Amino acid sequence: MARTDNDTWDLASSVGATATLVAAARALATNSEDPIIDDPFAAPLVRAVGVEFFTKLVDGATDPAQFGAGYGPTMSQLTNGMAARTRFFDDFFRDAGKAGIRQAVILAAGLDSRAYRLVWPAGTVVYEIDQPDVIEFKSKTLSDLGAAPTTERRTVAIDLRDDWPAALRAAGLDPTKPTAWIAEGLFGYLPPEAQDRLLDQISELSAPGSRMGAEGVPATPDLDEDAVRERMKAASEHWRDQGFELDFSDLVYLGDRADVDTYLQGHGWQTTAVTSNELLVRNGLPAVAADPNGQPSMGEVNYVTALR
Repeated sequence: MARTDNDTWDLASSVGATATLVAAARALATNSEDPIIDDPFAAPLVRAVGVEFFTKLVDGATDPAQFGAGYGPTMSQLTNGMAARTRFFDDFFRDAGKAGIRQAVILAAGLDSRAYRLVWPAGTVVYEIDQPDVIEFKSKTLSDLGAAPTTERRTVAIDLRDDWPAALRAAGLDPTKPTAWIAEGLFGYLPPEAQDRLLDQISELSAPGSRMGAEGVPATPDLDEDAVRERMKAASEHWRDQGFELDFSDLVYLGDRADVDTYLQGHGWQTTAVTSNELLVRNGLPAVAADPNGQPSMGEVNYVTALR
């Protein structure tokens, strides 16, 4: 089903299902031969969502190697990419804590478990923002598992299309103090103008000394969007044949959009950026080859660190 201005989802449908896919990849990466991340909550959360495809994947009841070949990223590439991405944002929060920042905000938190698995400096408050159903599910599931946050965790159950800055302030965020923000796996699911608005809102709430970590989606102004969507539909058909039914072409927004790195520089931030391939190589993982059809690949995604 195509996106609408007021669509909602749970963790088994639409955009929510992609959060479960990413959690499954984190579970596979955690249990790999030489892991670069440790997310012990990824697999239990995936099982709790209850999508059979993902449950079999994390339980080793199906072979990940059969997924994706010839239809975009393979499951191995996705797992490696999510491992490198997770490590990037884990390190981002660790560095922010060492710099004295004691407010952390996770935008569109999904099945993120950093409030439970990272070691946070004393006095840190982690704010998680996501749709109410997603927040409620994760909180209850982790509680049922006997898990407890490793620092103070405050949830902000609101859609990012609504007045989330007011809700975040009401939850206790102090915009006069530095904050560490992450936007992980988010911007591709936002229209270009919504991405700009979100970055503006973050900037307005960020005191000097704040930091932001963001995953930047490559702009695609010169691509044939119809051709791109047809290729995505073919990939979706492949995944459907394997038991996972989700049309990726309905979820994302293509076309021209601001470069996150450049946009933040123009709004008072100092930035550095690395590509996904650079992160992969840095962590001893294989880079992703360029797409033979000239379409953007996972390896071209930018990871931005910004300082206010």
